[in-house]
Amino acid sequence: MYIEQIVTSFIASAAFGMIFNAPRQSLIQCGFAGMVGWMLYIWLQDIGVLRVAATVVAAYCVTLISSIFAKKYRKPIIVFSVSGIIPLVPGGLAYDAMRNAVENQYDQAVQSGAAAFMMSGAIALGLLLSEVTNQIIRKIMISKAS
Repeated sequence: MYIEQIVTSFIASAAFGMIFNAPRQSLIQCGFAGMVGWMLYIWLQDIGVLRVAATVVAAYCVTLISSIFAKKYRKPIIVFSVSGIIPLVPGGLAYDAMRNAVENQYDQAVQSGAAAFMMSGAIALGLLLSEVTNQIIRKIMISKAS
């Protein structure tokens, strides 16, 4: 099961890198960032962590990896983070919410929509926390240099 997840998440992230016009030499790193984030998300769910909390941690990790790749390969962080976040995006939940609304199943539509909203917010929180961590590390490094 994990092998399928690894391969699929890598391909999905690298493919979205191509769609978003990421430089060709960065596609492997884009795929790697998405693969690590997705595997962390799956593993956390397997050990019983709530879906929203697993999403926050995975998004944090993707952004941290993207930051490392951005420094190492001298590319903007967004090249790696956008592609890496793609496997975590709750597209299926959003689709279910819309389908249920069209089928007049409003109670299920609201539940799916709220879940998709929470997952999206968890992604944003993970990105934000990683950026705050990055800023703190930069300030510490600057203060040590002076």
